[in-house]
Amino acid sequence: MSEHSIIKFKSLNYLTWAVALAAMIISLILSEILKYPPCTLCWYQRVFMYPLVFIIPVGILLEDSRIYFYSLILGFVGLMIAIYHTLIYHGIIQEAFKLCNAELSCKTKQFELFNLISIPMMSSVTFLIIVILNSIGVFYEKKP
Repeated sequence: MSEHSIIKFKSLNYLTWAVALAAMIISLILSEILKYPPCTLCWYQRVFMYPLVFIIPVGILLEDSRIYFYSLILGFVGLMIAIYHTLIYHGIIQEAFKLCNAELSCKTKQFELFNLISIPMMSSVTFLIIVILNSIGVFYEKKP
């Protein structure tokens, strides 16, 4: 790996890590400090976001270019869950799988930034950024 590609490799991974870390911190602030309980779909999204905070630094330290693939897979699955949650939350689709319970519905409006941006939407955008950054990494890693 040339010095220039190592710099690109680390830059994309540091940015992806910063996005995942910010998402983890914000989700913990919302649930643990502000006491907004996460719904079932929020928990599933956390399952795919939180590991990135620990996997990416290991990939950076080991200079493992495959970290793009690992992060891309986790990010893509998280994105699918987040999009599904966003569509349910905003009433665009009905819940196909009864994942959320009556006590805390996945449609419950607990927090909206500027009365517009919901928690599921923030999660969708975060996962989309992670997928885009890792797709760029995969694309450039394949080039000779």
